[in-house]
Amino acid sequence: MPNTLDLAKELISRPSVTPDDQGCQQLIADYLQPLGFNIEHMRFGEVDNLWARYGNEGPLFVFAGHTDVVPTGPEEKWTFPPFKPTIAGNTLYGRGSADMKSSIAAMMVACKALLSSGTPVKGSIGFLITSDEEGPATDGTVRVIETLEARNEKINWCLVGEPSSSKNIGDIIKNGRRGSISGKLIIHGHQGHIAYPHLADNPIHKFAPVLNELVSEHWDHGNDFFPPTSFQISNINAGTGATNVIPGELEVQFNLRFSTELKHTEIQTRIESILNKYKLEYTLDWSLSGQPFLTPDGNLISAARRAIKNICGIQTELSTSGGTSDGRFIAPTGAQVVELGPINESIHKIDENVSITDLEKLTKIYKRILIELVT
Repeated sequence: MPNTLDLAKELISRPSVTPDDQGCQQLIADYLQPLGFNIEHMRFGEVDNLWARYGNEGPLFVFAGHTDVVPTGPEEKWTFPPFKPTIAGNTLYGRGSADMKSSIAAMMVACKALLSSGTPVKGSIGFLITSDEEGPATDGTVRVIETLEARNEKINWCLVGEPSSSKNIGDIIKNGRRGSISGKLIIHGHQGHIAYPHLADNPIHKFAPVLNELVSEHWDHGNDFFPPTSFQISNINAGTGATNVIPGELEVQFNLRFSTELKHTEIQTRIESILNKYKLEYTLDWSLSGQPFLTPDGNLISAARRAIKNICGIQTELSTSGGTSDGRFIAPTGAQVVELGPINESIHKIDENVSITDLEKLTKIYKRILIELVT
């Protein structure tokens, strides 16, 4: 049977740039079904999703991940073709090798190793795989979770295979993530000739003191698990391109990564209060891409710690740093969620890669966690 390296290479060879799965999920299903998994393909919009479950009783342990990858960038800058998995020394190169096709391969082999051993499983094992994690994330994991919740199919523990490690495999696991909320703000003024400012209304000038107050605002202190909430401007745009025209509008795009100390509704209220204080004429559209979540110490974190210590001989560190992940859709159901996967140094970069030795260790870690929780 294929080992982790073989399966990782097979998955990487499929150019599954989001949201095109390119048959990755069928490959996973074909591997899991003979092991006794019930397979459900869930397609929403243009997004393929896979829900596979072994067993019908609780508790339910789920491996979660994504088969979609980000675009390669200029392929001529890669040392090896991005969708031709290549081994050089102890390293496997290819788009998706670290984020996160190798994790999925390790999950598959870990399950087969456990189920082939004849050890009775107490509860169930699931796979929740999407092709919409690197994209808008609107028809992927969130829709599968809605389906599972509607039929009262509850996840107890979820391990997301995102590349969480920093210097050594298993040195960091993510037990939470900050929330993310974005705003598209348009300040309305009146266009006019720059030599006659009294006949115009410059939205850039009107926004200047508001910008100063927004970036100076102290949102919260953070807590033991999260840094203070961060407000960042990502784009400001105004003007016609001419040097003698006062613009009629100013568009500002901003984002806040926020901790569990704040609710997104409080952020909206505070920002709108600042805008209203300056009596601006504006429109503001909000986009909430994820609530913050935190998994406290419990069975899942304890099992992950012991597995990493047993396989790698190191003490792992809990972290909530980084961007968002699909864990944000799973945690609100009450599930304990952690992210544990390869070293993240090369993700989304040219020459993305993963250590072959790390693949073997990750497979053993996943198997050990399974043994602790469902046997």
